[in-house]
Amino acid sequence: MTITADASFEVLPFTRTCRHIWEDGDHVLIGVSPGNSYFSAERIAALAQWATTRFAQVDFVYADLHVDRMFAAFGYTPEHAEKRATKEIKAVRRRILKGVEEAAPEQAEIRVRALSEFQDNPVYRLLHRRVLHFLDTDDEFRKGCEQMALHFVGSKLPEGESITDGQLQVCFDYMAAELPFFVDTPSILGVPSSVAAYHVRMPLTEVLYGRGGGLRATRNQAYAVVRPDSRERTEGPAGSEGPESTESAESPERNVVEYRAA
Repeated sequence: MTITADASFEVLPFTRTCRHIWEDGDHVLIGVSPGNSYFSAERIAALAQWATTRFAQVDFVYADLHVDRMFAAFGYTPEHAEKRATKEIKAVRRRILKGVEEAAPEQAEIRVRALSEFQDNPVYRLLHRRVLHFLDTDDEFRKGCEQMALHFVGSKLPEGESITDGQLQVCFDYMAAELPFFVDTPSILGVPSSVAAYHVRMPLTEVLYGRGGGLRATRNQAYAVVRPDSRERTEGPAGSEGPESTESAESPERNVVEYRAA
């Protein structure tokens, strides 16, 4: 069921439980991908304004792990991949900080952090190990991860070619770094409950939130698609530039590192 959050965004909680957690309003986590034109500074500002009116705490977390390996796996030289990754990560952090500064009231509790900052967090490390374990042992989970990788990077493959084992492994490593926040953000961040918000439905959503066994999101973890209203999706995000600016909020991203996760 769609919730009209305000004049700019609509929200689609994945399950009834997700809707209840949304209504609790404890915490929202907004994941941001480097290189993704959807996340302009203007979009970040709008998301920050929206989030602070609905949730007691807000976290923006941006991906900065395995980004260089993703570029290298899809054609960049190691040196160029490292430089490109560094540039994209710095740029996305600047956009988030600019958007938050412009939009959020001073009293709002908004944190901006990189995925790498959680590598010493014992709960995050445990959840990361669980993700890797299920990748090796759970066929349904692995298949969902494969579908997710192909969904977001398939367009980067030369026509007629399939993703290689090496490319798939890099995608898995990138996703595995983000997935702990879709499984149990409350335990990582010490919040009562949390909503993971993203502008498209991930191929893994059904696996983590819909099935009865295997790796599943905890009972106080929710997922919701938070996307611009239909008019804004048609017109495109303000401030977008370049060839990706026509991309719909419901379309797969076009950059090789654009699949978020968080």
